[in-house]
Amino acid sequence: MRVAIKVQTESFDPGALLAQLTGREADCGAIASFVGQVRGGGDLVALELEHYPGVTEQALRRIAAEAARRWSLGQALIVHRTGRMAIGEPIVFVGASAPHRRAALEATGFMIDILKTQAPFWKREHTGTGSHWVEPRPGDDEAAAAWLAGSEDFTA
Repeated sequence: MRVAIKVQTESFDPGALLAQLTGREADCGAIASFVGQVRGGGDLVALELEHYPGVTEQALRRIAAEAARRWSLGQALIVHRTGRMAIGEPIVFVGASAPHRRAALEATGFMIDILKTQAPFWKREHTGTGSHWVEPRPGDDEAAAAWLAGSEDFTA
């Protein structure tokens, strides 16, 4: 099992990250990934993310390691950006390799849902008229709670 995480300001190529997961583990027949990007709408101009250095990386590492443990992954990878990003730019990549598709798909869903609520990132939207901090969505808490039901011992 290999767990890798990275927090960076530079953009990334989701295809290149997916290629890092492909063909690396002989017993893994499934690769799943999720890419989040800056979504437009209204008069949004850019999105800015801040994080708590050291603590954020530790939280992401625990999330990826927990996914790898729960689903017996070959690999778990999380790359998350910080800083200012334009509409359409990638924000986060989450990927997993596993022996079977269900494990890879579930592990990927787990990682993105849990990092949305347990990794210390703060989001600010910049519009044509100013900027404001974005509150977490209630749906994010509900998605994370569904994964954590019955496992109160895990926290990132």
